[in-house]
Amino acid sequence: MRSIDTLGDLRGKRVLVRSDFNVPLKDGVITDDGRIRAALPTLEKLVQAGAKVVVMAHLGRPKGTVDPAFSLAPVAQRLGELIDAPVTLAGDTVGDSAKETVAALEEGQIALLENVRFDARETSKVDEEREELARAYAELGDAFVSDGFGVVHRKQASVYDIAKLVPSAAGLLVVNEIESLRKATEEPERPYAVVLGGSKVSDKLGVIANLLKKADMLFIGGGMVFTFLAAQGHSVGKSLLEEDQIDTVKAYIDEAKERGVDLVLPTDVVVAPEFAANAPSTVVSVDAIPADQMGLDIGPESQKLFADKLATAKTVAWNGPMGVFEFEAFAAGTAAVAKALSDGSMFSVIGGGDSAAAVRTLGFDESTFSHISTGGGASLELLEGKVLPGIAVLED
Repeated sequence: MRSIDTLGDLRGKRVLVRSDFNVPLKDGVITDDGRIRAALPTLEKLVQAGAKVVVMAHLGRPKGTVDPAFSLAPVAQRLGELIDAPVTLAGDTVGDSAKETVAALEEGQIALLENVRFDARETSKVDEEREELARAYAELGDAFVSDGFGVVHRKQASVYDIAKLVPSAAGLLVVNEIESLRKATEEPERPYAVVLGGSKVSDKLGVIANLLKKADMLFIGGGMVFTFLAAQGHSVGKSLLEEDQIDTVKAYIDEAKERGVDLVLPTDVVVAPEFAANAPSTVVSVDAIPADQMGLDIGPESQKLFADKLATAKTVAWNGPMGVFEFEAFAAGTAAVAKALSDGSMFSVIGGGDSAAAVRTLGFDESTFSHISTGGGASLELLEGKVLPGIAVLED
């Protein structure tokens, strides 16, 4: 994969950078600037090289129309604060404002184009439409750096098509993501453990199918575990259940046994009568879930089981929380997994999305994990063994 250093001397060059600035907003205020901070090493490297830096990014899903609610204005302000220099926001993506903004850049300065998803061609399924927009981007830059890992699994104009039109390379964030995730999936130090959670089995079918061939231990938690429990013949009450996946899950259970993979399922769960933060909770065995209750976390016995087994692993990939961590009463399972990885000496990769959010929400020191991915969907597809278009286009 081509790195920034392959682009040569960038002094005075206009460098287009695709970043992932899809940050959470509340009343127009950024509530978590983690993705902006993650982009800083690449941006600072380009600034120090004397490049004229033109950042492209998206925010939310404006569906191809200009929507002020999804303007990157708060991002431009926060980025400027973090680099201690003004960041000009263009009023459009490839129009007159973008051209004027880029033309006014001096060496070492940064400008931000308005939300790329204000243009419907950005995410078009029609190649010619995306390519047309990419050519307009190419007029604004002499080189391209892909640094938005959260979007590299998409064929989009500012991610994939632009990389074919000008000299292109991966940014520091993307290089680190790919190296870390490949280390945790392609040649992991063993024992190799995979922890999967989240709500639906159907979201993780590809991951399970791929990793059953590689993992020594596979831990299942979150809402998806109840389809596994149902496949074992347990009643799961009002818990989340994908009945159409029971046969598939039965086949996975059989395959794990055949391959000698230690499939670790909870032995107890925390249940409540409804999905609510203040719902009264009780702990029950997995073979005694009441018909009028729903499982919302793995129980204390399971938390110890998971933590003890994870402590024996040399490599751990984790994607998906063990319970409804947003509610304090149902956060202990996710916290137990996070603590096991935080305290351990294994190479630990947390696969973005809700898992990364949980680590931050629960107050863990991010530096105690080997790698926390910035891209949930992209990391999931890597765990599935898929080729990511935005990465393939950067490889020689």
